[in-house]
Amino acid sequence: MGTLSAWDGGSPVRCRFLIPAQHETKIIRLSGPHNMKILVLNPGSSSQKSALFELGPDSGDDPVLPLWEGKLEWSGDKEDLHIRNRSGQEIRRQSKAGARRASVAAMLENLWSGSTAVLKSASEIGVVGHRIVHGGAKLMQPVRITPEVKRQIESVAAIAQLHNQAGLEGIELVEKLLPNAPQIAVFDTGFHRTLPPEAFVYPLPYTWYEQDGIRRYGFHGINHEYCAHRTAQLLKRDLSALKIITCHLGNGCSLAAIDGGKSIDTTMGFTPLEGLMMGTRSGSVDPGVLIHILRGDPTDPRRNPRDAALIENLDHTLNHQSGLLGVSGVSSDMRGVLDAMRAGNKRAQLAFDIFIHRLQAGIGAMAASLGGVGALVFTAGIGENSPEVRKAASSSLSFLGVQLDDGKNSAAKPDAEVSSPSSRVRLLVIRAQEDWAIAKECERLSGAGLI
Repeated sequence: MGTLSAWDGGSPVRCRFLIPAQHETKIIRLSGPHNMKILVLNPGSSSQKSALFELGPDSGDDPVLPLWEGKLEWSGDKEDLHIRNRSGQEIRRQSKAGARRASVAAMLENLWSGSTAVLKSASEIGVVGHRIVHGGAKLMQPVRITPEVKRQIESVAAIAQLHNQAGLEGIELVEKLLPNAPQIAVFDTGFHRTLPPEAFVYPLPYTWYEQDGIRRYGFHGINHEYCAHRTAQLLKRDLSALKIITCHLGNGCSLAAIDGGKSIDTTMGFTPLEGLMMGTRSGSVDPGVLIHILRGDPTDPRRNPRDAALIENLDHTLNHQSGLLGVSGVSSDMRGVLDAMRAGNKRAQLAFDIFIHRLQAGIGAMAASLGGVGALVFTAGIGENSPEVRKAASSSLSFLGVQLDDGKNSAAKPDAEVSSPSSRVRLLVIRAQEDWAIAKECERLSGAGLI
């Protein structure tokens, strides 16, 4: 923990802040309460989202539309770019995939040049917030990025290699494009820092936890936390009195049990591979299956357990060729699976059934951890847009007091309630707002004089 000094025309004010203690005290001039333009970078394994917000002391707690947002998606050797600003100007372009960093830099330059520009210059950006998937055991709270913080993020990159390296590349890119802008890291693992030991310690040799940090971390925390607060707001209830299960269902899927605003259980674990069935990720499987594959046939050199290529292939299969895609053989996208189901594809039906079975089992487990449930939230791509998944998931949860209203569910647009009047559990569909939540963290730190 280090110290920052700041002043607003008067005497310096000392503030405690999460910076490594060995760094010198810095003096930062603040201009007092004002609106700030906040750039958010949200990297995925094969995508890069970015959004520019203008927030200040009077912004309130309701999500606001960004001034500008851009998204890059990579598929094979193709690169899709989509940019739009609040005035309605858009850019849509597909091209041959280039180097990720160069493509992201070119996308960001559209903030201050070209048809979608909303800034006169890059210097108008006051702070940059980054979604970092894994903070490890040391990085739990939003923190200003320093060389030491970057080293900590890199030290756990192997655990979430699909995302953390992309996050580091974004940080380094901003250092070059916006050298004077402070950068804040907000961690997907951070919300789950309140998990009790019985939820985060694996039934493995305890020395693995003590010496190697092998434990459940949990992910999607930025959105799980946002959805908990949004649920309390929509229901006009005190968050401290609510027991909530949030279902983040996108290409990556996880559940969280939230008691009084604190995460007490979640389905993802040491890596984002554990838990529910996902788009291309297997979710939880019997570890004996992996041992069986790795042990292989000792007479076959292709299956030699010392062969690093076999391990890499197994990792690739579990992360990229499993889940909905692996079972259905059709698509990693729930929409494609549903289309194939309607056409009579039996493997697509099986993929859907497995997805729902594991989702229901996970919801039941979260309810047991909470000792009851007051609200069940569906969020992210599938959760927000698939009434079929919401209906199927709710169908066997009447023992918890869950009753879905079919009409509300079919017509729901986030944010909306889809429970029937007789339901003891409130069912909500809430739009994921990770970018806005990251921007709010930046605004909060700024308002406290910490950046």
